[in-house]
Amino acid sequence: MSEEYSVTLSEIIRDFRLEIVTGYDKVDDIMITTSDINRPGLQLTGYMENFDKRRIQIIGMVETSYLNTMTPEERYERLDALFKMTIPCVIITRGLDIYKEMIELSEKYGIPILRTNEITSNFVSGLIKYLNVQLAPRIIKHGVMVEVYGEGILILGESGVGKSETAMELVKRGHRLIADDVVEIRRVSDTTLLGTAPDIIRHFVEIRGIGILDVKNLYGMGAVKVQETVSLVIHLELWDKNKNYNRLGVEEEYTDILGIKVPSLTIPVRPGRNLAIIVELAAMNNRQKSMGYNAAKVFIDKISERMIGDINRGKNDDM
Repeated sequence: MSEEYSVTLSEIIRDFRLEIVTGYDKVDDIMITTSDINRPGLQLTGYMENFDKRRIQIIGMVETSYLNTMTPEERYERLDALFKMTIPCVIITRGLDIYKEMIELSEKYGIPILRTNEITSNFVSGLIKYLNVQLAPRIIKHGVMVEVYGEGILILGESGVGKSETAMELVKRGHRLIADDVVEIRRVSDTTLLGTAPDIIRHFVEIRGIGILDVKNLYGMGAVKVQETVSLVIHLELWDKNKNYNRLGVEEEYTDILGIKVPSLTIPVRPGRNLAIIVELAAMNNRQKSMGYNAAKVFIDKISERMIGDINRGKNDDM
């Protein structure tokens, strides 16, 4: 059974700068466990079948206009049917006025009422995107993540192979560190993985023989980034002379992370190989491939064309 993640209502209030109208003492205890939200237009008409009470309820201009057509008694009855479902909260958009019946029911059932000045559609899309990230399935990887030429590179390998040192060389060359030692990867959609660092170790790097370094203070804010999409996985391993490594790059390799296949490379490590330059080349090559150009395939096609041309010329000479 997959683990269920949650985010507190107080975190949402902080990140979206929401006004707390009622329920100040409740927001720290309410946990949001679904990224779906609901605009309760249908419920305000009295239809409550298949209603998911875990969802945040958003009331905008349309719902408010409908409530305006009701008498205070009817409005209280319809809102009571909604509030008694023990919903997590109600958010009023556009800075609209709040009905006194709504405030009474909020205090009766202990349901917080929040308010934002944002337009409903903009707020809903932003909230769904936020919840998709916060509640996404996740996994922890022992490795390093950097952004190189706009590509999120996850570097994996055994302890002591040189992952952190490679990351620091890349930072020195103008790229950005996302996470060192512990990388938290979240599946935010069916095609996208987002990599970040746990808060407690964010922007810190451990270099054996030196200790803990604060990359943000050493190199400035431009040397770090909070999160990035995982575009490429690079496995570093000590050079094995008995192993055949990929020399052409025609065959694609992938690493499965949370059910998503990410392009990957295995880079052998030995004295004299500049890993930072190799990672830069891998990032640029991966970017080229995503834009439709594959240098390895172009090279093979040229060789094939040359061979076919030589064969045809040989046939013509024999005639």
